[in-house]
Amino acid sequence: MEKKILIAVDQSIHSRKAIEYCIEMHSIIKNMSFVLINIQPKISDFLFHESESDQSTKEGLKEMADKNQKHSMKILGHAKNTMIKMGVSEKLIETASFPAIKGISKEILDYAKQIICDAIVVGNRGTTKLTEAFTHSITNNILEFTDTVPIWAVDGNVRAQNVMVAVDGSESSLAAVDHTAFMFSGNTSTDIMLLHVTPSLRDFCTIDFKKRSSKMEDIISKGDKQCIDSFYVRAQKIFTEAGLKKNQVHTIEVKNRISIGKTIVTQAKKHDCGTLVMGRRGTNNSFFIGSVSRYVITNAKGCAVWLVP
Repeated sequence: MEKKILIAVDQSIHSRKAIEYCIEMHSIIKNMSFVLINIQPKISDFLFHESESDQSTKEGLKEMADKNQKHSMKILGHAKNTMIKMGVSEKLIETASFPAIKGISKEILDYAKQIICDAIVVGNRGTTKLTEAFTHSITNNILEFTDTVPIWAVDGNVRAQNVMVAVDGSESSLAAVDHTAFMFSGNTSTDIMLLHVTPSLRDFCTIDFKKRSSKMEDIISKGDKQCIDSFYVRAQKIFTEAGLKKNQVHTIEVKNRISIGKTIVTQAKKHDCGTLVMGRRGTNNSFFIGSVSRYVITNAKGCAVWLVP
C-alpha cells in the first residue's frame, strides 16, 4: 500500500534536514511517495480591496503574486532536485504551491486532508514553549492543530535508523502503534522498540506527599501492569497483521525517576533511536498537545518525533 508523505519545504536548514530524513526513511519504508508543498506569503486584504478600485494597485498586486509564485516554484524545484540526486525517483515526487488565504499552517493541514496523505513532515525549530510561540511558528501551529494527520517533526541530523514507540496503554498509544505498523508494513528487517515508562503516584497526583504511600503505589503498579500487558497483546496483533515478524518487536520497561517526558528522551538517546513515535494527546484526551509530547518535541535532539493524533 502506498504511503503518501507531505513535506513542508522552505529555504531553511530545518526544511533541508526534514528532506534528508525522508530520503533516509525511503530506503527502509516500502512504497513511499512524496508531495513537496510550499505556501506563498499571504497578500494583504487591504491591497485586494484597493485593487478593486485602483488599476495601478491591481497591476502591482499581480506583479507581487507572480513573483511569489516564481519564488515558490524555485524553492520546490531545488527541493525536488535534492531528492532526485539522493536517489528518489522523480515519478515519486509531486509539488504543490498556492497563495496563503487562511494562513500557512492552515493551508498545509487542509491540503494534507485534501490529498489524503499519511503524514506531514516539518523541520522542528526547537522552540521552548509551544503554546506561547505557535502564533509565530508554522511548525508549532501544525503540531498544535493537527487532528487527523500524523506529524513528523525532524530535529537536526537524524542518522540512526532505530525506531522507538512510547506507549502507556491508552488508545492514543495504540494509534501510534497503528501508524508505525502501517508505515513499516512488509518490512522484515527493522526492529521496533515499545517503551513503557512505569508511572508513579506523582504522575497521578501533584501533591507532594511527605510519606510515600506504598499502598497507593502498589495499586498504581498493579493497574498499570494489567493495562500494559493487555496493550502489548493488541499491539503485537497490529504489527503481525502488518507483516512484521514477532522477533522484530521488543518491549522496554523503565521506572519513572524524574518525569515521563525526560525518561522517554533519555531512553531514545540510550538506544540510539532516530525515530520516536508517540500519541499526540495527553491522558485527558484534550485537543491540545499533551505535556509529555510537548517535552519530547522540545528536547529530543537529532531525532524525528512522530506525533500521532
